[in-house]
Amino acid sequence: MRKVLVVGAGQSGLQLALSLQELQYDVTVMSARAPEGIRNGPVMSTQCMFHTALQHERDHGLNLWEAQTPEIGGLGLSIAGPDGSRVLDWLGILDNYAQSVDQRVKMAGWLELFEDRGGKAIYQGVTTSDLDSLTKNYDLVIVAAGKGELVQLFDRDPARSPYISAQRTLSVCYVHGAGPRPEHPDTLAVRFNVQPGVGELFVIPAYTFTGPCHIPFFEGIPGGPLDCWTDRPAPGEHWSRMLELMRQYFPWEYERFRDAELTDSQATLAGGYSPVVRKPVAQLPSGGLALGMADVVVANDPITGQGSNSASKCAASYLDSIVRHGDRPFDRDWMTQTFETFWEYAQHPTTWTNALLQPPPEHVLRIFSAASDIPAIRNRFVNGFDDPTDFSQWFLDPELADAYLQEVSAG
Repeated sequence: MRKVLVVGAGQSGLQLALSLQELQYDVTVMSARAPEGIRNGPVMSTQCMFHTALQHERDHGLNLWEAQTPEIGGLGLSIAGPDGSRVLDWLGILDNYAQSVDQRVKMAGWLELFEDRGGKAIYQGVTTSDLDSLTKNYDLVIVAAGKGELVQLFDRDPARSPYISAQRTLSVCYVHGAGPRPEHPDTLAVRFNVQPGVGELFVIPAYTFTGPCHIPFFEGIPGGPLDCWTDRPAPGEHWSRMLELMRQYFPWEYERFRDAELTDSQATLAGGYSPVVRKPVAQLPSGGLALGMADVVVANDPITGQGSNSASKCAASYLDSIVRHGDRPFDRDWMTQTFETFWEYAQHPTTWTNALLQPPPEHVLRIFSAASDIPAIRNRFVNGFDDPTDFSQWFLDPELADAYLQEVSAG
């Protein structure tokens, strides 16, 4: 029985650990926090998982909260004009519903499931020296902890990392009590609101401990009015500040959220990070090797909502590579090829995400405008959140985009 150590208890690490466990691998998970610490801690992320990622969870019996989690049927785009009104507003429909589960709920539950199924979980932080001593005890060591000291073991890949600083300042709240969505009352949707030159406000219907909720979060352009969280305000002040910024820059959302309240005392998050792609193999001082996965090696800005989706797809890709490798050694060449196999997919959401961090070029503005009148365009755009490989076929290339617009307009 092959022994695998997974360091990190997020979407990618736990999905991989549980799916390897299902196939009778001897898996150990190391997590800095035990389930109760995760449940009682601050919110960890924003997330909206689309069909392909959700199906990976279903395939391994990990969709524990699907029945009670709201089904998201579409994605709406609003762009503000100079006077604060919306110059563009439309809704695209997903082919299959998406869902968002508070990661405090999911990761605590998955850790308990892993232990209930006989897995070994060790609850402690892991340093470089800890990892160095551990590599000799396992056939394969995987680092899935995207924050902390261990990330520094993986060198930045400059050829795949165009940014060296954070491109957005992030601010998040989980809230109850949002008003109805007047634009499309019969369709629950993620909303993507843009204030040019200021930033974005996303709203995600989600599920937390106390039931359905909403996650409004700002993506503020550094130095702008949404970049105002360095003082780390207390939760109540955090939400009050977000509401005031909504009132100023996204008044149509403010009207829905003006009476909403935080879901709990730990329901806020603020920060930012530089998008980066890192090299996948870390060599420890003793010579042992570790393979990085998900946001350890591909960390994209959340503007396209790909974090948890890419993490799930990375876990599925790595699972396939591990199983196919059989009893052969997990050496550097295998680790490198395992990542490159995942990168064949991951390059697409990375390129798309990096593009959306810049002011939209003229052909993208033409796409968004035409989508107001042509459902096929907006539906294709929103379904790209599930399959970002499609964007290279039309959205990212001006000539391909114009050819597509001519085709659908004629049709």
